[in-house]
Amino acid sequence: MALVQIQETPLWKKLLSYVGPGFLVSVAYLDPGNLETDLQAGANHKYELLWIVLVGLIFAFIIQSRSANLGVATGKHLSEHCRMEYPKPVNYCLWILAEVAVIAADIPEVIGTAFAINILFHVPIWGGVLLAGLSTLLLLGIQRYGIRKLEVAIGGLVLVVGGCFCSVMAHARPSAKDVVTGMFVPKLNGDGATRDAIALLGALIMPHNLFLHSALVTSRKIPHSFDAIRSASKYFIIESGLALFIALLINVAVVSVSGSVCSNPHASSQNKDHCEDITLESASFLLKNALGNWSSKLYAVSLLASGQSSTVTGTYAGQYIMQGFLDLKMRLWLRNLVTRCIAIAPSLMVCIIGGSSGAARLIIIASMILSFELPFALIPLLRFTSSKAKMGAHRSSIMVTLLSWLLGFGSICINIYFLSSSLIGWMTNNDMPKTGSILAGVVIFPVMMLYAAMLVYLMTKRESSDSSTRGPQQSTNNTPTTDTTGLEGGTNFSSTQRAHEIEVVDIAYA
Repeated sequence: MALVQIQETPLWKKLLSYVGPGFLVSVAYLDPGNLETDLQAGANHKYELLWIVLVGLIFAFIIQSRSANLGVATGKHLSEHCRMEYPKPVNYCLWILAEVAVIAADIPEVIGTAFAINILFHVPIWGGVLLAGLSTLLLLGIQRYGIRKLEVAIGGLVLVVGGCFCSVMAHARPSAKDVVTGMFVPKLNGDGATRDAIALLGALIMPHNLFLHSALVTSRKIPHSFDAIRSASKYFIIESGLALFIALLINVAVVSVSGSVCSNPHASSQNKDHCEDITLESASFLLKNALGNWSSKLYAVSLLASGQSSTVTGTYAGQYIMQGFLDLKMRLWLRNLVTRCIAIAPSLMVCIIGGSSGAARLIIIASMILSFELPFALIPLLRFTSSKAKMGAHRSSIMVTLLSWLLGFGSICINIYFLSSSLIGWMTNNDMPKTGSILAGVVIFPVMMLYAAMLVYLMTKRESSDSSTRGPQQSTNNTPTTDTTGLEGGTNFSSTQRAHEIEVVDIAYA
């Protein structure tokens, strides 16, 4: 299993050697679920919530950098640390929750791809879901030719998304002054501004992304020394910052397009109706009516690229989650197939039964699930990266630790508020009889108590003293040693254990 060799000179080649993981991770901030939330925020509030997008991506950058640092400093990814840190019952619970998060994140991605195929080729939504699954497996096959080929393919899809929306934005002609003002002058005016702001923030941080980033950075061959690990962490931070900056620009373009189209005083009544409740499907009709058929086609192409790239990274994250939590031996193609089938099944069933309207409702449910799931990945990550036992000299500084926990706590509170308000709204506004609503409340209340107890456990659990969880944190010399993943930058293990781990991961980087 060959790893990506770092080119030490010249400097630009060294930086280029690290480029890749951040772009695969940035796809989650451009998935169809985010695009739908951006479109609705622009339609409802023009450019006034752009500052939320900026703040959210800055927060995402800080959290993702912690995830990358965990993988670089220890040579293990987040799910592996969870398996070694927590008792088996807790570990299995976290694994199930992580798998559910992958499925929930995959729902808008698969449905978005299906909508794009429907717009471009008039294929039924359920047929588009099947094609989305097939094309994702084909794209994942690129990894047999090396991780760099997959990174280039995903990077190309990200540029397609950006190019399409920037082209539509150039034709929509939003006010540059208003866009800049919206990015740097905080406002929460108008009905539903707080709700839409929370939805924007909740859609940004994906639980599976935290597992993925910590695993992707282990694809680089890093010498096992203090200076080498510190240098690698710095370059991964720069690379992640560049990738997320591009994601920020694309999100700004999406919000600006819908803000410009929906704030047009000459908009037709049909367009105004579309603006009141934008979905991934109705957005194409809105752009077609407002800007012409070509804009609808460009939107569909961008949606297709967004859906395909995000489903690939979601499936990739599922592989690492399954391997890390369960330590399973499974061939790469079989793990791809199992992960893809598990993730695609809910979308396929809903699209067959409920059609496009059912698919749109499923996206809303998926966003609620992701809000519920986030703390179970975020809390372990923040605890591990601030742990001296696991990170040693590479653990987060006191300032970064405080900032990360503050942002993490704020994000958890926002997501819990979004989840609870959505549940309360559903219970009070549904068509169920009163007894049914009471019964739903009786069922939901214990679940919420269990949820809170689990969070308290994760935050207060005494750290394991098992030395096998410790990485190369104390090393300050320049002597390379070999780790579990084949990196020259991780924990020391026997050759038997190392061979076993290589067989488990089994990802062809050659």
